[in-house]
Amino acid sequence: MKARSLQTILTVGVVLTATCIASKDAEAGALAAAGRETHALKFAAPAVELVQVADKAAKSYKIGSLVIEAPWARATPGGAKVAGGYLKITNTGQTADRLVGGSLAVAATVEVHEMAMSDNVMKMRRLHQGLEIKPGQTVELKPGGYHLMFMELREGLKQGQTVKGTLVFEKAGTVEVEYRVAPIGAQSGGGHMKH
Repeated sequence: MKARSLQTILTVGVVLTATCIASKDAEAGALAAAGRETHALKFAAPAVELVQVADKAAKSYKIGSLVIEAPWARATPGGAKVAGGYLKITNTGQTADRLVGGSLAVAATVEVHEMAMSDNVMKMRRLHQGLEIKPGQTVELKPGGYHLMFMELREGLKQGQTVKGTLVFEKAGTVEVEYRVAPIGAQSGGGHMKH
């Protein structure tokens, strides 16, 4: 017997893998006719396995011992002059580094910010010294926490587009990245809305 695999990528982000077992005297993939019991088949029907596929826009980048995963931003409403940028940074090295800034093709400046509770009020503040990433640590920049602020936007960010930018680290230096633009109000780069 020999095995054949067929992979089809669907636009919804799932891979179907069908494996057909065929003998030398039968065609692989014989399916039961409508209403016919599949167990009565002379040869096995294809087995189907669903496998989650990473979003094609969810890229990762490496500079030195830092790994940057899935940069994304929210789409902006008309006339907005600021936007937030989000991603994960993992330090695989032995020494700490700091995210100190960056750039975005459509923004005048990029700053590192934090949202934190102060006197029972959520406040945003700029991290003038940058954001430390300790050895072995993964830091997630996400809505309601650490994030990048894209300031003085020259044009709005539109859902589905990608925007080129850079991240600047104190020790590792500068790395080019692309931000995937998720819907307004998205809580993750996959575009899912918080319910």
